[in-house]
Amino acid sequence: MGDKKVLVVDDEIHIVQVVAIKLRNNGFEVLTAENGAQALELACEHSPDLVITDYQMPLMTGVEFIENLRRQPGASDIPVIMLTARGFAIDDQKKDDLNVSMCLSKPFSPREVLESVREVLNMQVSA
Repeated sequence: MGDKKVLVVDDEIHIVQVVAIKLRNNGFEVLTAENGAQALELACEHSPDLVITDYQMPLMTGVEFIENLRRQPGASDIPVIMLTARGFAIDDQKKDDLNVSMCLSKPFSPREVLESVREVLNMQVSA
């Protein structure tokens, strides 16, 4: 799994840094973005194996980013982990519509994110 590329998107830079360090230390290649617009560009250019995105962001929310990502050729099946603040849960219908693999509530531990990434990528391999 060490050759897997993960795109981490959050407007809170410390969250991006903590998650990126944890993933890099475990053999993942990590791309980072501070907003959905920047993330969409990176995703189109680099075709990540998995995306971790915040729900609430300026310019383009996590939901808008995923909606735009799903319209890109070859991006409809990229697994997505959505990070949500308490009170901003995404409903199950929207989660299904966007093909979101998993949601994690903030605050979370870096280990929890790593376990979620591994779980989602393993689900994809065994599918």
